[in-house]
Amino acid sequence: MATTIPNSLLKYSGTSSISDLLQSSSNGVNGVPLKSLGKTTRLGSSSLIRRRDLSVSALIKKGKKKDEHPWPEDADPNVKGGVLSHLSHFKPLKTKPKPVTLDFERPLMDLEKKIIDVRKMAQETGLDFSDQIIMLQNKYEQALKDLYTHLTPIQRVNIARHPNRPTFLDHVINITDKWVELHGDRAGYDDPAIVTGLGTIDGQRYMFIGQQKGRNTKENIQRNFGMPTPHGYRKALRMMYYADHHGFPIITFIDTPGAYADLRSEELGQGEAIAYNLRTMFGLKVPIVSIVIGEGGSGGALAIGCANKLLMMENAVFFVASPEACAAILWKSAKASPKAAEKLKITAPELCKLGICDGIIPEPLGGAHADSAWTSQQIKIAITEAMAELKKMDIPELLNHRMLKFRSLGGFQEGLPVEPEKKVNMKQKEEPIIQREEISKSSDIELEGEVEKLREQIMKARESSTELPKLGIDEMIEKLKREVDQEYAEAAKAMGLTDSLNKLRDEFLKSRKSSEQAMDPSLVEKIEKLKADFNLGLSEAPNYASLTYKLDMLKEISKAKKLSEQNEKAMTLKQEFNKRFKEVMNRADVKKKIEALEADIASARGSKDEALVKALKEKIVKVKKEVEFELADVLKSLRLDVDVVKSKTKALNEQIPLPDIKYRIDELNEDINEGIEEAISSTDLKNKIELLKLEMVKAGKTPDAETKNKIDALKQQIKQKLAEVLASSSLVEKHANLKEEIAQAVENSGDSDESILKEDLRYGDSGVGIAAGRIYS
Repeated sequence: MATTIPNSLLKYSGTSSISDLLQSSSNGVNGVPLKSLGKTTRLGSSSLIRRRDLSVSALIKKGKKKDEHPWPEDADPNVKGGVLSHLSHFKPLKTKPKPVTLDFERPLMDLEKKIIDVRKMAQETGLDFSDQIIMLQNKYEQALKDLYTHLTPIQRVNIARHPNRPTFLDHVINITDKWVELHGDRAGYDDPAIVTGLGTIDGQRYMFIGQQKGRNTKENIQRNFGMPTPHGYRKALRMMYYADHHGFPIITFIDTPGAYADLRSEELGQGEAIAYNLRTMFGLKVPIVSIVIGEGGSGGALAIGCANKLLMMENAVFFVASPEACAAILWKSAKASPKAAEKLKITAPELCKLGICDGIIPEPLGGAHADSAWTSQQIKIAITEAMAELKKMDIPELLNHRMLKFRSLGGFQEGLPVEPEKKVNMKQKEEPIIQREEISKSSDIELEGEVEKLREQIMKARESSTELPKLGIDEMIEKLKREVDQEYAEAAKAMGLTDSLNKLRDEFLKSRKSSEQAMDPSLVEKIEKLKADFNLGLSEAPNYASLTYKLDMLKEISKAKKLSEQNEKAMTLKQEFNKRFKEVMNRADVKKKIEALEADIASARGSKDEALVKALKEKIVKVKKEVEFELADVLKSLRLDVDVVKSKTKALNEQIPLPDIKYRIDELNEDINEGIEEAISSTDLKNKIELLKLEMVKAGKTPDAETKNKIDALKQQIKQKLAEVLASSSLVEKHANLKEEIAQAVENSGDSDESILKEDLRYGDSGVGIAAGRIYS
């Protein structure tokens, strides 16, 4: 065969190393061992002429012909990026990625499930639940906002590692007008973990370099989970030289756990490749902007991150070691990763304070994967603004700007005392975080048990005796106060306010030494400012839940102590009053009056003389008033306010018993209750009641005007429906007859039984109101 056949597979039966099987991007032959290719070329030039019996056989690959392009026959010429975009291996996924719920997002999933259930119920029943759905959606959005505005560092790490988080190529395709990918390090390999290419944004050409993770397991294996080998860093270096030569600004996207640290990568010079990139990037004469879109791990991220501007996504992290690795080194357990993430200061806001990050790119609530298109547009805006600032600089100014950025990294505090155990002796080990957590947990459980035991003792004392025993309430309150003070101290330490608090305490003590002078207004302002800062950040403290729990226990025990003191005081007053009452009633003059009165009543019993009965009544009232005044003097001696109320009760012989009427009232009330229960069980009224309950839950403690009007309208409808049901029965006639009999009995008996009869008939006049009240509760 005289000519070379493209896209051929040469037969080769010899052995070769892995490096020989790497694809060549310069000679057009795929899958050919490099050593055998060299031997075949030499044979074709000399030995083949002398030995006519030697032949090279080839298998022609089926499919496209020699002059065909590698894109499809019906390629769309208007596709974004031009026909070259058909060469890209990055295509939209055929199946939508499955939603992944992080551990701290599970409460949100419960609300989302409720919304789905209500919508399903609305479809099945045909009822209008739009108000309930809106209420649940508002509640979900508020919970989502509260959750994502108070994220802990380890939660941001989990979001940065989210399987559905947009990758480098997702963002590039969204923000560029045209895009073509460039391959190969010109040394025999194309590392898929680093992607490079040229693209335009608003007509301006840029060189894009980024670390690419996979969107599913298959892609992650192909991309090596975004961990580049030395070939990837050398490909990035080649494209940096290319951009520097042609004057293209460079944009790098960082998203890697770190450089691939296997034996082969170390043999091929992983450290040397990263170091060479670091040195080269400081000398490039074009503007460089780096964006951390996920996690930026160690030197693997820094190898393409020596830029004039380093920007970070809101939930991205940038670290020298992963929280798990740091926890395993310092605390001997990966379970301490939340504490390690907090101590490492790896989130975007903390890195901005240290001067490492130059800006934060916002993300939607729920993370970048919640709205990747919007997130990409925010990246585009940030790139445009950063490049507009850097393009104003000439080459010396640009290089100096890049150098000074890295010279001024980090935050420094001078004059702070060094902890004694960190000065010289480092032998004493810190107790493991797992053990401390278990001790703290067991201490809380023990404290809770003591509180519960004390609560039971208080309840038994109230039920069993009139006099409360001496309980250890004071000791428990003091213990809880110490626990709360310790929790406040830990919260202040976690927020970094301990030093400020100590300084302010010293100033306060100095100002209080001179009691004649008023407190300095500036000191008062400092105290108020520190108090505001502490209250603002208290909810984000790691021990916030424990602090609130212990505060609640302290409030409960203090309330129990106050009630016990009040009950004890009441018992003492009661005993003293009973003692004084007996003294008054046992006095000779009072006894004499009462005995004389009893003798007069006995002699007048059976008498029909109205004048005698009237005189006896007046005598009874007079003696009663005298006794009341004596008792009033007793109460005043106990320092109690006394208001002598005139008795409206008529004489016993003027009151008439009404047992039959009361029995009939009870019977009528039972009939009304049965009618109410039957009315409530009807379908129409039941639906209105359920709707009213949902509206009242939605309104909460402070309903707006519209919701209040809606609730009042529903209450009126329910009352009207109940009234209709009750009016349609025989209860109305019974009620009217009974009212006439009661009115007649009241006229005959006076007003003594009127209140009793009205009390017994409370359901008769307001049965609908009572039923509605039962419904609302």
